[in-house]
Amino acid sequence: MQVLQRLSEFFRVDAAELIRALVRLASIWVMAWLFGRLIGLIARRIVKAVDDGDDTRLSLREKRGQTIAQLLRSVGRVVILLIAGLLSLDIFFDIGPLLAGAGIIGLAFSFGAQSLVKDIISGFFILLENQFAVGDVIETAGKSGTVERMTLRVVMLRDLRGVLHIIPNGQMTVVSNQTRGWARAVVEVGVGYDADVDKALAVFKDEAEAFGKDAAWQHRLDGTPEVLGVESLADSAVMIRTMLRTSPGEQWAAAREFRRRIKVRLDREGMDIPYPQRTIHVRPQGAELR
Repeated sequence: MQVLQRLSEFFRVDAAELIRALVRLASIWVMAWLFGRLIGLIARRIVKAVDDGDDTRLSLREKRGQTIAQLLRSVGRVVILLIAGLLSLDIFFDIGPLLAGAGIIGLAFSFGAQSLVKDIISGFFILLENQFAVGDVIETAGKSGTVERMTLRVVMLRDLRGVLHIIPNGQMTVVSNQTRGWARAVVEVGVGYDADVDKALAVFKDEAEAFGKDAAWQHRLDGTPEVLGVESLADSAVMIRTMLRTSPGEQWAAAREFRRRIKVRLDREGMDIPYPQRTIHVRPQGAELR
């Protein structure tokens, strides 16, 4: 009580009025804490509702749910703290003039923060149009990687080297999503010019068919790999192209596995994958060039 008495004397207010103000202040922040817990609970419920039980890959529904949950937490936290702070200030003095002054300052500040407004608006439309979600692999603004986190202002990408790229939403004019709907891996393997091309094509088609029927890979492939044929006559090899349609995000693993399988098969068939070769003609000194 002595502490309250001293505080009331310091602020020149009645002790009972000070107690009421402190009770209101405590109530505001208890309510803010409860609303924060509620938002966290809703975010967890969203993630749980979209969980399909398969931890090996994220479905489109799971990515969408995790993205919404992240944004709900970040935006909700800012809104709750802002409202609680304003209500707390309103207990001790009238914040009407403060809000009016803040509006004028905010208007002046907005002219110098156009890029920030652009980032937020772009982030809103990215979320509204579901252009990509947490867990997608995208390429934008000259960077590529997996989306780790999204806010209304920035997107955080983690590339293959582990580097985290933070890109403002307003700078993402074009986004290439490599894990949406379905994906495709294009594999080109060369055989030597002395090889029987028709036999090589038959080997590729047989191996592609066996790959498509493999039980361990059927759920990751979208149909049997398609051998298109001779794609080009390169300097040292005849290039044969194979296309593998896969589930989103599985194109890289499928391409690596098919290259391994075709290498083993070509070795078994006695067909070489040639390396670059160069023929050098040596002319003896004084000999005429023909």
